[in-house]
Amino acid sequence: MSYLTDPFAVPEQLVPAPAPRARAGALGATGADDSDGADAARPRAGRAATGGPASGGRHAATTQQRDATLDRGEAEETNRRDGDAAGDARDLRDPRDASDARDTSGASGASGASDVKDDAGETHDGGETNDARPAPVVLTSPAGGIPEVVEDEHRLLEAAEALAAGHGPLAIDAERASGYRYGQRAYLVQVRREGSGTWLLDPVGCPDLEPVQRATDGVEWILHAATQDLGCLRGVGLSPTSLFDTELGARLAGLPRVGLAAVLEHYLDVSLAKEHSAVDWSTRPLPRDWLNYAALDVECLAAVREAMIEDLAAQGKLEWARQEFEALTSFTGHATRPDPWRRVSGMRRLRSPRAAAVLRELWYTRDDLARDRDVSPGRIVPDSVLGVLATATPRTAAEVTAASTHRTIRRHPEVWAKAVTRALDLPESDLPPTTLPSTGPPAPRSWADKDPVAAARLAAAKDDLTAFAEEHRLPLENVLTPDTLRRVVWTPPEQHDEGTLHDALTALGARRWQADIAAPVLARAFATAQP
Repeated sequence: MSYLTDPFAVPEQLVPAPAPRARAGALGATGADDSDGADAARPRAGRAATGGPASGGRHAATTQQRDATLDRGEAEETNRRDGDAAGDARDLRDPRDASDARDTSGASGASGASDVKDDAGETHDGGETNDARPAPVVLTSPAGGIPEVVEDEHRLLEAAEALAAGHGPLAIDAERASGYRYGQRAYLVQVRREGSGTWLLDPVGCPDLEPVQRATDGVEWILHAATQDLGCLRGVGLSPTSLFDTELGARLAGLPRVGLAAVLEHYLDVSLAKEHSAVDWSTRPLPRDWLNYAALDVECLAAVREAMIEDLAAQGKLEWARQEFEALTSFTGHATRPDPWRRVSGMRRLRSPRAAAVLRELWYTRDDLARDRDVSPGRIVPDSVLGVLATATPRTAAEVTAASTHRTIRRHPEVWAKAVTRALDLPESDLPPTTLPSTGPPAPRSWADKDPVAAARLAAAKDDLTAFAEEHRLPLENVLTPDTLRRVVWTPPEQHDEGTLHDALTALGARRWQADIAAPVLARAFATAQP
């Protein structure tokens, strides 16, 4: 099986061995910043990790791989575009053809992490000037035109049948109406598979996409930023058994920008506009230019996947990606925060439990209205107005209108007055605390006073992990999340050997590859760090 079609069936000779655990534990300090990893340590330009070619600039392939890929691509192109004169006339270097999407010029110079293209088209990397190269191809419409939206069960079954007859992974994306509608449901689902073309599925007309799930059962998904879409896709009956996330893969590969447009340009020399990303996708009928944008979102994902597989393999990071992608298949959504009303801006200015109770009641009143109207809560009343009312505590409709000029508040002042009154009438025992007790370690800035030894261990471990991240061109939080690092250092296991620390890391959710890197680093920090 070719590694171009199975991302984890990579020829052994193409995958340099990952850095050994002893190497990670012996890394020297580099002076980590004071943020303790909250902000990504962005990859720097430089050599590729573990001796592979740098992932910057353009993707290189061996002549043998290129010829085999082109042969397969020509056969697939013939099958896919048979009888399509326009398709026959397309340049073989069209970036949307997954078989010929990579630039095979052999360039493998410095990383593209700091590439900057000036107005003249010159690319500069760390002060060095490369030869001018053509501007990226601008994708303005899907290769096969804009598909008609699937809005009924008959067309849905037709789409499912076509997708089942296709081959290769399934590129998939979803559009929501964030900021317009209540919740995060999908209002359009885009799918594309070689041999099947692109299909635009309307979950409003077809709320259960189970036929597509059955037709593609066991097929690998390709998504960009999977955690944004997996929740809403599960809501319409779609869930993956395996997946490839091009956004997360780009982070692991060391790309400085990981948005879809930037990733397409990096690997395929194409440009993709994002002018409709924040529109109200619950609009019906959907404008044709929005559908054009939506179809383009899945047009090139298969090509990016193939190029990224080679890049990650060359850097010795493909197994890391495999573990990350496997973990994502069980992702169901971000954890719900306790007391979501506490996220209202201005909450910290409320000094008493009574004021907090008023804010809580106002928040739930707004949430009920938003759910009933299927409108984003912020479009009912913004957080700032809730804060004003919580401070003013108006009991009557007249007092409400005096406290706020917001149109929704003035339209139904009695609703908000009743909410305030309910909170003011609560017994003391039912009032919420102004702050919740912390369930994790204290803020790192206080460690030196509370536990100097733990502070020294944290600094040493973070310095070594930062050095590893920079050497391998990874964001620091992808090596190990700051929260996991702090928890292990602040409340360590009884034994501080590498194996015990490895178990502690995986128990907190670290992937095996992350624990392989971090455990020896932590063992060294526990053994040597002193305040």
